Amino acid sequence: MPQTTQTAPAAQAVKPPTPKPPEPPPEFQEGDIATMDATALIRILTDASSSEFRKAKACQRAGELGPKEAVPALSALLSNEHLNTYARYGLEPMADPSADDALRAGLSKLKGNLLIGVINSIGKRRDAKAGPALAKMVYDADADVARAAAEGLGNIGGVSSMKELQAALVKTKGTTRAAVADASLVCAERLLAEGQRDQALALYASLSAPDIPKPARLAAMYGIIREETSTSRPR
Repeated sequence: MPQTTQTAPAAQAVKPPTPKPPEPPPEFQEGDIATMDATALIRILTDASSSEFRKAKACQRAGELGPKEAVPALSALLSNEHLNTYARYGLEPMADPSADDALRAGLSKLKGNLLIGVINSIGKRRDAKAGPALAKMVYDADADVARAAAEGLGNIGGVSSMKELQAALVKTKGTTRAAVADASLVCAERLLAEGQRDQALALYASLSAPDIPKPARLAAMYGIIREETSTSRPR
């Protein structure tokens, strides 16, 4: 019988190893920052030779740790156009009142978007001590600042904010007045949440006037109806 010749199996192609992605330069590496303590973070934040990237990551880490020792270093970055947002990220979660002091101090030092950012942070922290300053800023020539100040008052809430917003409803115009009306709705809801029902209803009543921007007016009327028909309302 004729012999059959077996063909050797073709060698499988060997894939070249996948090259490792290049590591970023030291100034763009953050691994060590994620485990740093407050002292090390402050060292980065105050070091003029530290890159903006590392300072930004240090701000974020400070927000996670919440060390009050870092407040001065974070406060110094509020005037930095590139790091203002990160500095506020570090300050906003801090329980220590010095964070409020730092943000409040920025109200008289900053302008434009940097100022608006600080106002937003103050609103998130609901710092009532900033209320008088924000009340003045509702009439600022910069419409964006005025609207941010109104929103800040609404977020802070309370009777003092309510009175300032009611006054601003009479004195402001255009988009600023619309922002004041929206902020008043937020303030009314905060008053309700804190058990100040009569004050909330009084604010809703102010917002129900015919000359109030329609979206806010309708929302206020709904708020009144909701509260007056609620089975849990005082009787």
